[in-house]
Order: sequence, then C-alpha cells, then structure tokens
Amino acid sequence: MKVIDIHTHPIFFGENAKPAETRKMIQREKKQGFVHVVALPDVLRYGRLPDEKQSRILNDEMISVVKIGQGFVTGFCGLNPKLGEKAVRTEVDRCVGEGTLRGLKLEVSCNALDPDMRWIMEAAEQYDVPILQHTWNQLYNSARSYHSDPEDTCALARKWPNVRIIMAHLTGCGIRGIRAARGIDNLVIDTSGGAPEAGLVETAVKELGDRRVVYGSDWPIRDLPTAVGRITGSAISSRAKQRILHDNAAEFLRL
Repeated sequence: MKVIDIHTHPIFFGENAKPAETRKMIQREKKQGFVHVVALPDVLRYGRLPDEKQSRILNDEMISVVKIGQGFVTGFCGLNPKLGEKAVRTEVDRCVGEGTLRGLKLEVSCNALDPDMRWIMEAAEQYDVPILQHTWNQLYNSARSYHSDPEDTCALARKWPNVRIIMAHLTGCGIRGIRAARGIDNLVIDTSGGAPEAGLVETAVKELGDRRVVYGSDWPIRDLPTAVGRITGSAISSRAKQRILHDNAAEFLRL
C-alpha cells in the first residue's frame, strides 16, 4: 500500500539538521514505501514559547527540508500564538504566503481555545492551509492554560468550520477524543501517539468513518514499522486501510 505520513519531525532537538542527514532520513522513508510526508518543525527545541528569532530558525529548517525533498515533503510552519498578531502574521506571510510551507503547526504555546489563536485561524483561512494541533488527554490542571485536550481542539474546529484541522495523536486522545470529534467534517485525527492500543483504530473508524482518520507516525520519536503496523494490523477493511494510509491525507492536503 502507498503511504503518506502526515506527522513527522525530520529534525528533532537539532538532530538531522544538516542536508546530508536530511537526505538520509528521506531515503529511509522512501524505502519504507512512503510516497509523501509532512515535515513538522523542531517545535520544542527552544521550549514551549519560542521567540520570533527562534521561530524563524525552526521554519527556515523546514523550508530547507522541503527543498531537499524535491516534491516528497510538505512542510508546515511552526507558530507561537503568544507572540501576538503582528509577529504571527509576519511569519505566516513569509513562510506560506511568500514561501514554500503549506500548513501551520501548533504545539503547547497556548490552549487551542486561547484568544490569541485568532491570528492563526485567520491566517489559515486566508491562505487555505491546514493546521496540525498537538492534542493529548491532559491529567494536570496546571497545564490547562497551554495544553489542548481533544475537546479543546474539537471546539476550535467547530468555531472555524472553513479551516482544515488535524487533531494529532489518536493514542493520546483515545476513545474520549474520538467521541469528541464526531460530526466535525473539517477535522481529522492522525494515528500518531504512544504505543498502539488494540481496538483503537477500529473504534475510530466505527465512530467517525474511514475518511476522517489519517496515518501519522511522529517519526523519529516513534518507530516507523510499528506506526504502520497499527493500521495494517487493524481489523478493518483493506479499503479503509488504504484510505487511512494514503487517500485521506492526499485529499486533505490537496496533493
């Protein structure tokens, strides 16, 4: 089966930033049978609140990865909404409007429902690019101001129905996240996150349908064969597997 990986970090805490290292990473993905990948910035290298200069460094690396990938890579622009409207719009205009990046990545700078998310959503709507929002069931109230639970990301998608949103980490969102995502046509869940859990992919397909689940690995944080195996080893139809591994992402990303 052809595979599109919608969630990878080719540069992780500064590793693999050299062109030769990037090419090696890309070749490994191609050998695994991947036909396209989404490259996400090294979002936590400078902590959860990178400044403007740090954000430019991380996004310039993504631009380089896209160029090295020669059509194999779609790069997303990493953003810190707490830098304010001017800084956010300047970086989106530079990387997306005038550059080569084709999506926006949000980590844990703020909660998905923070008022400062407005600048992000307006930019995504203007340029018609998708957003990948880090999402995970959060157990600690102290982190609620900056960490997005599934309900937060789903509420964001409902509020901005014209923006395509990827809710990251099926394993981290669990059944709770699957149920929160019901009925939101502009939102898909990627299958990345911790170790595979029996029945979770099947539940996502049953609750949401096989068109709203997309394959993501979180590589190199996670193992590629294991990440693919959670789809190929699931008790779903071959057609559903092909949609999750390739077709849904191709349509969502408009490749």
